[in-house]
Amino acid sequence: MRTANLCCLILLAVASATALAADRPGNARPLGIKSNENTIAYDINAFGQVAAVLEDDEGHQRAVMFENGKLTELGSLGGKYSDAKGINDNGEIVGSARNRNGSWNAFLYDRERGMRVLGTLGGPSSYGMALNREGHAAGFADTDNGDWHAFIYTGGDYLTDLGTLGGKVSYASGMNDRGQVVGTATTKDEYRHAFRYDPEVGMVDLGTLGGRQSAAMAINEKGVVVGASETKDRRWRAFMHDGTRMVDIGALIPGGSSFATGINNAGHVVGTVLAGDERLSFVYRDGKMMVHRGGKGLHLTNSINDAEQVIGATFDRKLIAATMKSDAVPVIARGGKDFVILITSVLGLGVLGALAVFYHRRSRGIQLHSLAGGRM
Repeated sequence: MRTANLCCLILLAVASATALAADRPGNARPLGIKSNENTIAYDINAFGQVAAVLEDDEGHQRAVMFENGKLTELGSLGGKYSDAKGINDNGEIVGSARNRNGSWNAFLYDRERGMRVLGTLGGPSSYGMALNREGHAAGFADTDNGDWHAFIYTGGDYLTDLGTLGGKVSYASGMNDRGQVVGTATTKDEYRHAFRYDPEVGMVDLGTLGGRQSAAMAINEKGVVVGASETKDRRWRAFMHDGTRMVDIGALIPGGSSFATGINNAGHVVGTVLAGDERLSFVYRDGKMMVHRGGKGLHLTNSINDAEQVIGATFDRKLIAATMKSDAVPVIARGGKDFVILITSVLGLGVLGALAVFYHRRSRGIQLHSLAGGRM
């Protein structure tokens, strides 16, 4: 992504925007908590409450909520590790916490009742990944035979197993207020494909962008799904799926690999670009693709709310939970390594697809969910 050809292409696309952006400061805004700890924000609700994770100098991770410059610790289940992955407009949070015995359990948290364990699908562990306005949650848990399956929790004492696409494994990553869940599941040949689960029709395979694998990461109230897919040439591209077809929005970003991680009800999409050793963030909004360099925009981009706040983390010797407005113009500094992409999209691309298999990756000790290829 940092080649001469790319620079030429970008300069042609943004010649008129460069002068305006040249002297602007960085767009990422830290959440205002003074701490020597690494922090990553994973989700933000309509009121600016943020679900996040802190990591101390010893590598212990704690689930927290940011609100009006204040930090609330969510507690633990007896272990030293927990995370918070989703928050709804009621201030309820979903995440996972490690027990004294070393296993993990999905939890729901609210101020009145504190942290409540959601259980498993028969095995020892479960992980909470998303929730909706009703307080229903989605995630994944191990079964009694050792496989991982996506689940949905709608109250009571049990998780509902969402099954797979014919293989042994599935993971849930996002859900909406209609009870639709999205994620990744293995097919009969053990490749992972993006799926959308609907309570009425069950799990539906969203396919790929011509490659072997795909993964869905988020869904809005209109049922539009975003994620990433492998293409025929084994590259990874961010996609949008409107329920009928998948559109390759990653094609608007020259070079690198792109992964969509969030979408709001206006259809604005956020995600991450990996270009060599550099990690960038993107916002796809109103037919334009904007790419922000780490340090100028968000280093990690996880979610976007309907108030157009993008949430994730910036990086300056450590990860710092931060937010950014979705319409922020990428910063252009002097030098060939800094860039902005403002490309008008053509949604008639007609490319179908869906995927991107996520694995755990570490950056300065704190675990990051990323996307990669390969079979299970």
